[in-house]
Amino acid sequence: MSFEKLPFFIEMLNDNIENPSALADVVTELEESLSFEQIAVLLEAFPIPLRKLIWQLISQEVQQQVFIEMRNESRQLILNASEDDECFPLFEKLDADELLDLSEDLSDRFVDYAVSKMTAKQRALFKKAQEFSNDEVGHWQSFDDIQIPERLKTSAVKKILSKSLPPLSEVFYVTNHDATLIGEVTIAKLIAIQDETPISTVVDSDYEVLYSTDNIYSAAEKVMMSGKSALPVVDLNGFLTGRLDLQQAYTIREQQKDIQLFKSSGMVEEEDLFSNIWISSKNRAVWLGVNLVTAFLASWFIGLFEGTLQQVVALAVLMPVVASMGGISGSQTLTLIIRGLALGQITEANQKAIVLKELKVGCINGLLWAAIIAGITYLWFENPLLSLAIYIAILGNIIIASLSGVWVPWLLTKLNIDPALSGAVILTTVTDIFGFITFLGLGALFLT
Repeated sequence: MSFEKLPFFIEMLNDNIENPSALADVVTELEESLSFEQIAVLLEAFPIPLRKLIWQLISQEVQQQVFIEMRNESRQLILNASEDDECFPLFEKLDADELLDLSEDLSDRFVDYAVSKMTAKQRALFKKAQEFSNDEVGHWQSFDDIQIPERLKTSAVKKILSKSLPPLSEVFYVTNHDATLIGEVTIAKLIAIQDETPISTVVDSDYEVLYSTDNIYSAAEKVMMSGKSALPVVDLNGFLTGRLDLQQAYTIREQQKDIQLFKSSGMVEEEDLFSNIWISSKNRAVWLGVNLVTAFLASWFIGLFEGTLQQVVALAVLMPVVASMGGISGSQTLTLIIRGLALGQITEANQKAIVLKELKVGCINGLLWAAIIAGITYLWFENPLLSLAIYIAILGNIIIASLSGVWVPWLLTKLNIDPALSGAVILTTVTDIFGFITFLGLGALFLT
């Protein structure tokens, strides 16, 4: 999906944010011009107060579809910023597939409300899907498959399919009297068959299936490699329970890529550009702590030579800690910003707000981990001046790293250089140089 139009609308919304009438006109125009997914991505480019203002101008029908397309944290931010009576319409008339996509991070009151507004059939399907874990096909299968009893004639099948045929349907599935899948028939083949022909005589019994307990990521790959628009899902007894189509398979694969990308930099997947500062700090602080353990391990090995290098060795021993903490902090911000740039969420209009948010996150984590590292340094070397030097160096380096994580990819994009390829290298260089100069300079000042 192209996001080329997003920067234009982000600028238009920002330019008219103080003019309610003009802002409403821009929102109407973007509803007509952008897909639901594009609108969901666009909203993430705004701080929460402005996002809510724009959100309230979106028509109720569009709101629900955009809400479905949002990422989990972005949905939660909208819910937290709104009263319950404003949120309940978002959960009316959902089908089982849609509620399954939303329910994982929703509070019980919203899930219960959505279930209460479902038809009896959709409630039963939702309950059945809930029997499976999130990594199993049964939890993510769609229930819009066409099941045809084998006893029917071709004429009856044609009437059924003419009334209801789900998207991405090139075949329909034929079952026996107890809903056991016995084969499939292509729509093209059906058209050429005489009306009085029993459908059971033209069933293709050579077909691929997915089991409801299969791993969802492996199953998604199987669908994409099958050459078909969807594969049927059966339980362990062979009963047809649904299907997994190409659209869902690609969505699942993209979600898996996003998860792996964010985990590689120690961040919670799907973090919003304007997520709560304390939540962002907490999410990243955990991995900064993990990184700290590995950094001190490297320092410990260098410290084995302390007897030879005497006083100067303390600086050499702790240098990897300063560099490593800056590097991991900067890479967390870098990952978030590169994704925002790729989706067109970041423009000159919201850059200042993003820089301010990342500065606050850097200050919080800098103060926290600088104090922890200074304390460990004092227990290790029993030198308060050395602890003070590393405290200042860590605090400054994490703040600089957070700001560099925003500015480095932004400047590289302006220079038509891919920040995904070169951003980490430049960022590491910046944090290393700043960290070493600060720490060694303070060390020389305090210890000599």
